[in-house]
Amino acid sequence: MFRLALRQTEGLIASIIGLLGLNLAVPDHSTLSRRAATLEVPLPHFSASADGRAMHLLVDSTGLKLCGAGEWLVEKHGTKTRRSWRKLHMDAETDEIVAAALTTNDVDDASQVGPLLDQLDVALASFTGDGAYDQDSLYSAVTDRDPDALVIVPPRATAVLSETAETKPTQRDKHLQGITAKVRIAWQRSSGYTKQSRVETAIGRYKHAIGDGLRFHKDERRDTEVRVAVQVLNRMSNLGRPISVRIA
Repeated sequence: MFRLALRQTEGLIASIIGLLGLNLAVPDHSTLSRRAATLEVPLPHFSASADGRAMHLLVDSTGLKLCGAGEWLVEKHGTKTRRSWRKLHMDAETDEIVAAALTTNDVDDASQVGPLLDQLDVALASFTGDGAYDQDSLYSAVTDRDPDALVIVPPRATAVLSETAETKPTQRDKHLQGITAKVRIAWQRSSGYTKQSRVETAIGRYKHAIGDGLRFHKDERRDTEVRVAVQVLNRMSNLGRPISVRIA
């Protein structure tokens, strides 16, 4: 939250422990860095038996910059830089981030759906993503896991109906037919796709509160960095959120 380097974090922890009057050793910045490679940071655990409901999952991805000396060289010399992408997955009913994956920018969004679903142990009621997820592999990954789950993904502009659309339409066929019959805006409302804006809001909240950069230089440490950030955002959301009420 304070966007501190590890040396500054070490000093902050020492100050807090001193104010609390505790006699505890403070890990130095090198220890913090090494520990980040092996630290396990679990995301929220949801169980279907807890409240008997299935999850409505909203999915999106965003770019997080790699910070450090290399960024300055790229800016100065114009060399192409590598970027990492954060996959944010949210429960549409609680606004908590429940699964996440950190990849390079050349990884296709839809290819990460399977690994992300593996992080969940609750049934899916629906899976909602933008047009980047419009692939057969996405439909297969979701329906193989939960055959009754709805897949709400807008087909691409060049999409065509399958050969069995008249006799046995797929979910994608039904989306295409709905867009043709109602126009895209009406389909978005009737299908529930408009809830996708909630995960976009979460991405905006992440970048505003945490920032749009990754400070660690190793992939396994970056993954820990983002998981810690997700825990912070989830805790902030649980402590208090504005309640909007439509009055007109």
